[in-house]
Amino acid sequence: MALQVLAVDDSRTIREMLTSCLTSAGCEVVVAQDGVEGLERLSGAQPDVVITDINMPRMNGFEFISAVRSGEQNRHVPILVLTTESADDLKHRARSAGATGWIVKPFDELKLISAIRRVAT
Repeated sequence: MALQVLAVDDSRTIREMLTSCLTSAGCEVVVAQDGVEGLERLSGAQPDVVITDINMPRMNGFEFISAVRSGEQNRHVPILVLTTESADDLKHRARSAGATGWIVKPFDELKLISAIRRVAT
């Protein structure tokens, strides 16, 4: 059965790159353009993995991660942060909010797919 991934990023280009990369790897992909839309998409899906950016309008990645972790339905779904940021304090903040891992953009497709498969099991 294909892994289902929810990808939350305000960049249309990144959403398209993720969709292309992940569907080529056999994943089902649902996309959202910010944390608010991500929560809406999450309410109708049960993804195996969530990928989120940090810097987004309306609801940033930290707020999104906290909101996901505060609910019962997806409390344990792995969340990978995919961002251009690499500062240790931001990584710590994301982990404190409930993120599972951190990947810096631009991403290597094989490493991303490997990370998704690793955390989804």
